[in-house]
Amino acid sequence: MEQRPEIKRENVKTLFESPYLRVADLQYAPGKHYYDATRRDMENLTAIKSDQEFEAMLADAVSCFVILDGEEPRLLLSYEFRYPAGQYLLSVPAGLIDEEDRERPDVLVSTAIREIREETGLEVRDTDTVRVVNPLVFSTPGLTDESNALICAVLRSARPTDLSQEGAVGSEQFDGFCLLTKAQARELLKKGRDERGKFYPLYTWAALLYFVSDMWLEAGTERKSVACAGCTGMSEKG
Repeated sequence: MEQRPEIKRENVKTLFESPYLRVADLQYAPGKHYYDATRRDMENLTAIKSDQEFEAMLADAVSCFVILDGEEPRLLLSYEFRYPAGQYLLSVPAGLIDEEDRERPDVLVSTAIREIREETGLEVRDTDTVRVVNPLVFSTPGLTDESNALICAVLRSARPTDLSQEGAVGSEQFDGFCLLTKAQARELLKKGRDERGKFYPLYTWAALLYFVSDMWLEAGTERKSVACAGCTGMSEKG
């Protein structure tokens, strides 16, 4: 195996910094540079972690596969405005892990429950199941060290009338929900576009595939809570 480049903390420089994004210059050899868009501070960059630290690190955010398990199961997605794309994109409930989330023993599940409440208005109850599908996946590691945990929430008692986007915070803007049957989800996977003709994010593709493959039926019991039965058709507006 070819020896991998070694990136040392003293050879990392900050080129740009804002509250939610930084750009780091990763010098991996004399005169050789790679650039990393990151949500992490310079002391916590993925590139400078040891193997042990890498394997134990926490994701930056969570992306949630929310399924309303009623008479006919539905995958819950929403249209969220994504500024870099300049479009409302069909998306999963998602968000950064806050400092208060990090203080809880079930960090990923706690963050997912909070994000689901904020972005959909649904409360996770004791009849529901929330589990970690994957603790950390990278978005585009050729550009950024940003990572997400994938969470599956199976809600068994919530109703479409419970849905709300009033919990949006900061720059978040939403434009309605979609409640997809498996047939509708398969169609979106085939087309590669949503019902409005727009391309959608990779995490939406993963949620669609996870739903139609029935892998969500294998959900464990890391945390139990909410549900949403009786989902009928697609709802364009919340």
